[in-house]
Amino acid sequence: MRRSGSLHELFVLESFFFLSAVALVVGFPSDADGQETAGPVFVDGQAQIVEAFQAPDGWIQEELWVETEFDTDGDGKLDRMHVAVVRPGQTETEGLKVPVIYESSPYFSGTAGGGLSYFWNPRQEVGAEPPPRNPPPTVQARTSAEISGSQVSTWVPRGFAVVHSEAPGTGLSEGCPTVGGDPEALAPKAVIDWLNGRARGFTSVDGDEEVSAGWSTGKVGMTGTSYNGTIPVAAATTGVAGLEAIIPIAPNTSYYRYYRSNGLVQHPGGWLGEDIDVLYDFINSGDPAGRANCDARIRDGEMAAGQDRASGDYNEFWANRDFMNDLDGIKAATLMAHAFNDWNVMPEHSVRVYEYLKAKGVPAQAYFHQGGHGGAPPLELMNRWFTRYLYGIENGVENDPKAWIVREDAERSDPTPYADYPNPEASEVRLHPTAGGELAGGLSLRAMPGQGTETLVDNFSFSGATLARAEWTDHRLLFVTPELTQDVHVSGTPTINIRLAADRPAANLSVWLVSLPWTEGRAPRGGLVTRAWADPQNHSSLTQSEPLEPGRFYELSFDLQPDDQIIPAGQRIGLMIFSSDREFTLWPPPGTELTVDLDSTFLDLPVVGGNAALRAAAGG
Repeated sequence: MRRSGSLHELFVLESFFFLSAVALVVGFPSDADGQETAGPVFVDGQAQIVEAFQAPDGWIQEELWVETEFDTDGDGKLDRMHVAVVRPGQTETEGLKVPVIYESSPYFSGTAGGGLSYFWNPRQEVGAEPPPRNPPPTVQARTSAEISGSQVSTWVPRGFAVVHSEAPGTGLSEGCPTVGGDPEALAPKAVIDWLNGRARGFTSVDGDEEVSAGWSTGKVGMTGTSYNGTIPVAAATTGVAGLEAIIPIAPNTSYYRYYRSNGLVQHPGGWLGEDIDVLYDFINSGDPAGRANCDARIRDGEMAAGQDRASGDYNEFWANRDFMNDLDGIKAATLMAHAFNDWNVMPEHSVRVYEYLKAKGVPAQAYFHQGGHGGAPPLELMNRWFTRYLYGIENGVENDPKAWIVREDAERSDPTPYADYPNPEASEVRLHPTAGGELAGGLSLRAMPGQGTETLVDNFSFSGATLARAEWTDHRLLFVTPELTQDVHVSGTPTINIRLAADRPAANLSVWLVSLPWTEGRAPRGGLVTRAWADPQNHSSLTQSEPLEPGRFYELSFDLQPDDQIIPAGQRIGLMIFSSDREFTLWPPPGTELTVDLDSTFLDLPVVGGNAALRAAAGG
């Protein structure tokens, strides 16, 4: 695929076919006295900064509480959400109606400190009941009415209103935090309903003086990063009328996949020992008078009964916090944004939603970069998306490339356009390990029967990076291709099939795909490509663990995290199999042995150009 000289140049070229003039002005009509009034301006299919909307002292700012359809704290009254509005003054003085950019969060009022002191201790046997965790610190209650200034300086000058709301049980919003529960979808739905005249807003949390949103066109776009990106997906699953577009950035679309991996207890990167009840404590910034009630109902009730840190199985508790089960409700045009090296909220969270919405026929586009957690698309992409779906400007965004991927060493503002993700020219290539994994066995395009079995010994003391760099170790098995003579472009979701036995009833299983030699960012690039974790006890079902019979072989098949990466010539592609991953899994006492049947183990790797491309780069 060609590399864009710049996003602006590409958009100008494409917009030529959709706009009959370089600039399109919507607004600037005359009022009853013949005076020109302000309105939005569009150039090259994007909303422009309008001088009349720029000055903050001319903006209208409102604070209100929107009534929801739920009562999470059980006090017999519907919970009200704390909402703040910033809109151009012309919506008050000139009758201008504008669409809304909306961000909601549980973080706006602050979070718990205390470091990792109240997290779960990862030092425990796999499959065992965990030791109790320490009590959490108290989150300071909000004292200011202001919610957030995010989005305001970008969108209000361009002719949008900006709305913020605090999630249930946080800040000045009523109710209890539920961390992925239905109220986190129904709360933003209520705000969107208020913007469309279908829900009631009040000037105080417990009063009866109502406030309306007559200045709103009713068209809403949501965005935000991490938890703030999760909420747009949650809101969209309700199918609420008026939510026309979302741009979720690094969203968590399944709390099970955030805290578990193929039946295994797995922690998000950088937050060892976190679980859903820890996140509850982290965001619990609501009214201190109601916290004991919420703790009893949600954290010590629903969560304690359902999160199950012993087996890691998928159950009804987790199913109710898995948005993949509700994607049929999404109608909003969706631009997903994620990083392929986000090991906090991993890329599968966005890839799975993007692929589902494409198949369903919902307008969808994807932006991916090579960095870590977070990272919004370039403003041009976001502007075109919101301009098209909130203002109805026919800018041709639906005909733009479906995937925008920031290539290695490129700036995030300069993604390369592709027809789609995964790359349509990619196909699966099957790779087979050959004996010698304690040093470095082979990774071959040809199956070579008779490779036998090889054994590794678990020891959480060594990081995955240390194991990948080791010349020889019995704590992992490593299998590598010959040195690449050409670049290899991986695009899609690799899958591993592995047959193994353990000498104990339970064990961690970790799999990394690496590029060697490990150079940590230096050219040629070497290091982690992608990875995955699994619980051998869940070899036949995610919903039912089965203690392993020591010495008996079990077969597992599971996906690694999606990726799009060009592995340069001079590197070798490596498959590393080990047990405990120090940064992500539980830390059982060292010594568990895993034995891998090499003849029944293989990796399906999606490669642009398929078998022929990898064969040309790495030989047979």
